[in-house]
Parts: sequence; C-alpha cells; structure tokens
Amino acid sequence: MAPVSAVLTDIEGTTSSIAFVKETLFPFAREALEGFLADHGQEPEVAACLAEARRLAEPGEDGVSALRRWMAEDAKVTPLKTLQGLIWRQGYLDGRIEGHLWPDVAPCLRAWARAGIGLHVYSSGSVAAQKLIFGHSAAGDLASLFTGFFDTTTGGKREAASYAAIARGLHLPPESILFLSDVAEELDAAATAGFQTCQLVREADGTLPSGRHRQAADFPGVARQFGLPLPRATAA
Repeated sequence: MAPVSAVLTDIEGTTSSIAFVKETLFPFAREALEGFLADHGQEPEVAACLAEARRLAEPGEDGVSALRRWMAEDAKVTPLKTLQGLIWRQGYLDGRIEGHLWPDVAPCLRAWARAGIGLHVYSSGSVAAQKLIFGHSAAGDLASLFTGFFDTTTGGKREAASYAAIARGLHLPPESILFLSDVAEELDAAATAGFQTCQLVREADGTLPSGRHRQAADFPGVARQFGLPLPRATAA
C-alpha cells in the first residue's frame, strides 16, 4: 500500500451514529420545516432551495410537499440536504443540537492532523451540515481540522467519478487517499477510482461487514491497519 497522505471520511455510521442522524437531526428538521420557511423563506439561499424543490417536484406537488416527501424517503436531493443544513445550523447555534461523535473519533482526528495527514469529509449531507456537526460536536470544535468538505454537488457517493473528482480537487494521487465509510457500495466506488478503503463496522450501528474491503471497529483500528498515528493514550 502507498503511504496515506489524506483521509476522506463519511459521517453517518462512520464518525457518528446512525441513530443520531435518524433520531435527532431528521426529526428536528421535520418539526422545524414550516416555521423555518416562514421565518427565513425570503432569504436568498432558502428561496433558492424552495425554487429548486418546486422544479424537481412531481406534477401537482408544491415545493413544501416535495420536501416533506423527500424527508420521508430520506432522498439524497440537493435542495433538501441544503435546507436541512440551514435548519440544523439554527439548532446548533442556539444550543438545541450537539453533534454526536463516537468517543474514538476526535482523538484520532487530532493525532492525524498533528502528523500532517490531510483530513476531508464526503457526506450526502450538505457541506454546511458537515461543518456544523464537527464544529458543534460533543468533543468540541473539530471543523478546523478539516481542509476539504464534499457533498452531493460533487456527485453520487456510489459513483467512481465522484472520487476521481475529489482526488483531482485535492491535487493528490488517488492511491494516497484513504476513504472511510460504513457503506460497502461507497467503498466499492472509491476503490474503483483508486482509493484505499476501510469499512467501519460499528456494532452499535448494526453494520455488516462486506468482506470486500479492509474493516475496522473504530478509528484506532483504522490507524493500526494503515500505519496512521494513534492518540498517545491509545498507543500506550
């Protein structure tokens, strides 16, 4: 294996529990949607999301109804993801939400950053939402550790072309980038693009190993397999 010079990580099921997204973030956005639109609907970014939702809506469906349907389907639709990020931003800023991270994540991220490993995020949630979950996490503000954030505007997470585009954007050879995710199909796409891959198989999330990629139960397990620095207490 080539030395790892950058780590690209998924969020849900990888750094954070699936339950946090499904049981905290999604319900928060659902309950806040109409009130948020009433208060912020005239702001350009929110208005643009609504306009795009209306454009993508099914015949006879208005923008809000389309957003509601996509929420129920957990659809990876950019205007929905952007709007959810804006709603969550309000919740993070006023203290109603705190970003969940598995306890093993922050110490490893800090150790990797100290060692000069580039840290980047690729999630179906919007870039704004990514910065919020790390910027207002239970382990403090970790957003500054990351230098690259990528979402569905880059392309689908199960498409090899998306990972090739990320490598070009980072100006790094794909084989020097390690992609972490719990979803085997995402890892398949990254591997096709030449990335190194590792599946996070977290028991609490019920993740099933694919057998197609290296796997680890936590971030220290990733570090040991790929020669990355361990936090001092873990290394000892």
